[in-house]
Amino acid sequence: MATFPIHTIESAPAQSKPSLEALHQTFGVIPNLVAAMATSPVLIASLVGLFGKVHGGSFSEPEVQIVLLTNAVTNRCSWAVAFHSFLALQEGIDASDVNAIRECRLPRNAKHAALSNLARTLIEKRGNLDDQDVSVFLAAGYGQDLLLEVIGIVAASTITNYTGNVTRPPLEEAFQAHEWRAA
Repeated sequence: MATFPIHTIESAPAQSKPSLEALHQTFGVIPNLVAAMATSPVLIASLVGLFGKVHGGSFSEPEVQIVLLTNAVTNRCSWAVAFHSFLALQEGIDASDVNAIRECRLPRNAKHAALSNLARTLIEKRGNLDDQDVSVFLAAGYGQDLLLEVIGIVAASTITNYTGNVTRPPLEEAFQAHEWRAA
């Protein structure tokens, strides 16, 4: 397996530096997965553009983390599962709901369950939702606009999940308590 560099702002390709700087301002650090992603200026710039829309959209940050954690588990990205477990807990998501998602189960919170279920179903069915899939999400109190917004979150997490699966960055110490391996 090829080893991908974990870039710093200084070592990154020139075209990746603005994206790394923007993400550093957001997180206060450059996560290893993003540092590996910086090898491709096109990929990291794509993430930064979508990242701002995802985290500045209609969903609360806890809801965004529900989707991102669900996607990481569904896409079997160990690094992202640990990272989003950490962030979900920081955002106040109940630990039992975080563990449920990590175990491919639905959270107890009904709205979070509908959101997690939609995210997983979108990935598993490659976007080919049926009427029942849509109805369950809408019945939880979400609108059609939010259903489409979930697609944007799935797109952003697909970038990071696939990058994590390909580059296999080391897990930072801060996230090691949330280490996860696919069953």
